[in-house]
Amino acid sequence: MRFADFHVGQVIEAGPYELTADEILAFARSYDPQWFHTDPDAAASGRFGGLIASGWHTCGIAMRLVADAALAGSESFASPGLQYVKWPHPVRPGDHLSLRAEVIELRTARSRSGLGILRWRWRLFNQRKIEVLDLEATSLFDLSSRSEPS
Repeated sequence: MRFADFHVGQVIEAGPYELTADEILAFARSYDPQWFHTDPDAAASGRFGGLIASGWHTCGIAMRLVADAALAGSESFASPGLQYVKWPHPVRPGDHLSLRAEVIELRTARSRSGLGILRWRWRLFNQRKIEVLDLEATSLFDLSSRSEPS
């Protein structure tokens, strides 16, 4: 989607994305090697009663869904960060995750010509409609005439 295609209140949905135990283990071993992400036997006796995905892995899945559904072919080039990120419930092997992204604010920068700013809320839900991720992101778009979408 191009910057001009977004509008405040717009909802973009994507997914589902099925998460496997192997994927959880591979991500966690590389980036978040805590026992409840990497050791199914120990995790079974832990507070969550089984293996759970890293919250950072969950954010990566949301990013993939957003990129495929909304940012592919756009003028998006960066993000200055997140307002907040929350993981209200764990993500487990076999979960099917679906994205709901809502546009909160859309504007062009006053101080920098050709800069579009999109603020939006991304939420992921599992197959039981339980929220597993909630974050607010800002995306930057190059609206100058020399911009070439990827």
